[in-house]
Amino acid sequence: MESFKQHTGLVGPVDRVNVDTDAIIPKQFLKRIERTGFGQFLFFEWRWDEKGNVIDSFPLNQPRYQGASVLLSRANFGCGSSREHAPWAIQDFGFKAIIAPSYADIFYNNCFKNGILPIKLSEEQVEELFQRTAKHEGYKLHIDLEHKTISDDYGLSYGFDLDEHRRQFLLLGLDDIGLTLQHEDAIAAYEAKHPELSYK
Repeated sequence: MESFKQHTGLVGPVDRVNVDTDAIIPKQFLKRIERTGFGQFLFFEWRWDEKGNVIDSFPLNQPRYQGASVLLSRANFGCGSSREHAPWAIQDFGFKAIIAPSYADIFYNNCFKNGILPIKLSEEQVEELFQRTAKHEGYKLHIDLEHKTISDDYGLSYGFDLDEHRRQFLLLGLDDIGLTLQHEDAIAAYEAKHPELSYK
């Protein structure tokens, strides 16, 4: 998993509350066995109509938001079923970070396991970001995980809180397996002393 320290990216707005995982990646696409390739189906039913035509009113279909890597949304993002495909789709689409007032717990945890930074800001701060995104075409945010700050080119600067354990996960580019492998020597030494427990 790639480490996350700083990122500057175009903001893509999805101005809705309670964005659930079935909206993020509809159930008909969960049959795929790979962890990649889900980005093309992100927000599928909001991006295309029943005839397969592009819905121009959906922000992520608009030219000004093409290439966005910071997803901006409202409260309770990622609610619904606990499918890990949701962060897979978000990441595969190109998003590195999400900003919202709150998240569903399982989705929030899954983001860290997949190298995505989910940032929590107040409702008022998120509203300000929506307004700036609408006002400034090509609006970008600078995210600094080392100092836990967000800033833009127009004088805005916010701090954000994050559990230190999760912050280190992203800074070091570790998932659960990577964290375990940091203790590979100790594990090997233990197995050498207890050969009867080895499954090799």
